[in-house]
Amino acid sequence: MTVKQLPLPELTDACVRLGIPGVGLWREPVAAYGLQPAAELVRDAGLTVTSLCRGGFLTAVDADERDRALADNRAAIDEAAALGTDTLVLVSGGLPDGERDLAAARERIAEALSELAPYAGERGVRLAIEPLHPMFASDRCVVSTLTQALDLAERFPADQVGVVVDTYHIWWDDQAPSAVARAGAAGRIHSFQLADWITPLPAGVLYGRGQLGDGAVDLRAWRERVESAGWTGLIEVELFNDGLWARDGVEVLEETTVRFVSEAF
Repeated sequence: MTVKQLPLPELTDACVRLGIPGVGLWREPVAAYGLQPAAELVRDAGLTVTSLCRGGFLTAVDADERDRALADNRAAIDEAAALGTDTLVLVSGGLPDGERDLAAARERIAEALSELAPYAGERGVRLAIEPLHPMFASDRCVVSTLTQALDLAERFPADQVGVVVDTYHIWWDDQAPSAVARAGAAGRIHSFQLADWITPLPAGVLYGRGQLGDGAVDLRAWRERVESAGWTGLIEVELFNDGLWARDGVEVLEETTVRFVSEAF
């Protein structure tokens, strides 16, 4: 998504040329290109698919909506397995219309996970719950802190359900460092993503993830913290930003690789 303006063949070519060893994929461009062709493209380029985004949206009260969400998540799990990634990122879902009970919404996520986690485990896929900044709690994700995500994940085996550590969403939370240590000790850090926090946020706020080094997040400190908790996997950079998307995609990717090294290492 950092360079969503690049078609998948151009993205894979640029990753190879720049020495980027892996790529996190999103379901929509994969579906547009074709699931099996996308899997072959990335595999033939020698790239690791670090994760597939996204499943989730599991807070529905209506039975039919819940069934559709479960079916879509099972499909996402199958897609992750076909792409050769062991991680499906979950954005849990916001409050349904007319609902105000956050605790009940989180419990519905747990109920859905009780069905999805074994299905994922049988296919070698881990579900990674991503907490989103509280400004998204009403419409996108009632899981707002890493602690809340862990409280859900820990109901299930660690090889089936874990968490995403995304600096954009948790950098502000003074309980997050201890939650990172807790997640690492339990083997539940399934994805680690970097993005910076810049202000003022744009209208709509969703597309305000800053280029690394442009904002308030101490990216190096977070990288050291997560690695100290045991993370040894690849680190994703995930930026939603209209300004970056309006630029040449290869230029943005080149800039991001430079910033990744200078700001996080």
